[in-house]
Amino acid sequence: MAIDLKISAVGTRESRLGSITGYNGDLHDIVNKSQCGTLKNKERCFSQSSSCNAMCALGQLSGIRDVAIINHAPSGCTAVASGVNVNNNQLATKRGISNNTVFLGTDMDENDTVFGATGSLKEIILETYNRYKPKAIFIGTSCVSGIIGEDVDSVVEEVKKELPEDIPVAAVHCEGFRSRIWATGFDASDHAVLSSIVKPPKEKTNKINFKNFYESERKQIIDIFSNFGVEPVFFYQNSTVEELEHLSEALATVSICGVLGSYLGNGLEQQYGVPYVKTINPLGVAGFETWLRGIGVAIGKEKEVEAYIERERAIYIPKIEEVKKELKGLKAVLGMGPGYTYEVSRVLQELGMEVVWAASWHHDKLHDNDEMPAPLKYLSENSTSNFKVSVADQQNFEILNIINHYKPDIYFSRHPGTTVWAIKQGAAALCVNDEYMIFGYKGTLDFAYTVLDTIKNRSFEKNLAARVKLPYTEWWYKQENSTFLLEEAK
Repeated sequence: MAIDLKISAVGTRESRLGSITGYNGDLHDIVNKSQCGTLKNKERCFSQSSSCNAMCALGQLSGIRDVAIINHAPSGCTAVASGVNVNNNQLATKRGISNNTVFLGTDMDENDTVFGATGSLKEIILETYNRYKPKAIFIGTSCVSGIIGEDVDSVVEEVKKELPEDIPVAAVHCEGFRSRIWATGFDASDHAVLSSIVKPPKEKTNKINFKNFYESERKQIIDIFSNFGVEPVFFYQNSTVEELEHLSEALATVSICGVLGSYLGNGLEQQYGVPYVKTINPLGVAGFETWLRGIGVAIGKEKEVEAYIERERAIYIPKIEEVKKELKGLKAVLGMGPGYTYEVSRVLQELGMEVVWAASWHHDKLHDNDEMPAPLKYLSENSTSNFKVSVADQQNFEILNIINHYKPDIYFSRHPGTTVWAIKQGAAALCVNDEYMIFGYKGTLDFAYTVLDTIKNRSFEKNLAARVKLPYTEWWYKQENSTFLLEEAK
């Protein structure tokens, strides 16, 4: 689907990509139905709380240095600002830089809900600029401002006339009710950056755009890319408005997560011709090598990439093969976002483990290049088994039912909340929270040893499970997971 930067609000993943949040079946079935267009969403008669796409959108943008985030919402919707601020300050300090970004809310109340608050919103935007002098201003919408129909776009156009021309001001349409899929927030933040900050290219640079979450492997990636004569530009965490202005001049765009980077990567490719490397992600051996080769093709450095791969394989592959002997045959259950569910499943199979169930927090039938997500396509063609798959957005009650039924050797998640519940049940669990935990050869080796340590050292899980009473009855554990979903919508 072509990306249109002239519209103010990007379509949700449900409407744009046909994404779903309810499914129960297996790998081959979900792939076949996605390809032929017969995959439909299934509803739940009961659903636990999930994440809000507004916080994904505004949280991403708050990582940009020296900008202002204004959440046009009641005070409760801006409660995350304090945690986001601490996170941003710590990550900036780690880099030895300062981040003067401000994250504030308009504190909408009952009076605003009845009579509207665009007037006060305009005053807040102007006062925010006068007080903090941000390099860019993003105004996020909320459920309340969306329900009462606040015309935030008109306010943005009005304040642009009163602010310096070089200060980007953009509305970020991220009302929580717009989408059940929190990843729609990533798209909303990317749309705001592409439409208000990124400028047409003047000349090509030797840089590669690198979209990630928290740049924890910044030094390693800089070192890797130096072998190919290029430099990475990491964003949005700790990036500057000036860096973002020049994204269109890069040699290529890559991402640590396909869900995170697909909108911006495809947007830069469609609008400015910047190649977006759409391979599987650099997790595990196959992922890292495929990703590097994709970069090599995009920037014309195939020989340099092959030389690097050959050199690094000699160091790490023998070690990885050795630890695989101890992991072979171990069973795993996963619960992650789709950008990692299928990638980590692939890595576990590379390590000789058996994936018995993979629960994805949502499912994209395709991405904005009108193609099936690369990790799902790769896994469907190369998986060693047709394992069970469900789509369940952080539904812990379903995860614990699955773990109790299959009794895997280990459970993997990217959400610490579900990891804790699995441990309470007595299962070995590992939270793959760091996006770079399985990055490259070294990351794969370290991950393999971490999995082995987690499985062998079980005293904590056993002691905790023995002292915790869970709210689930034996009747509940006997229920088939497929019965949690209602019939497909017509």
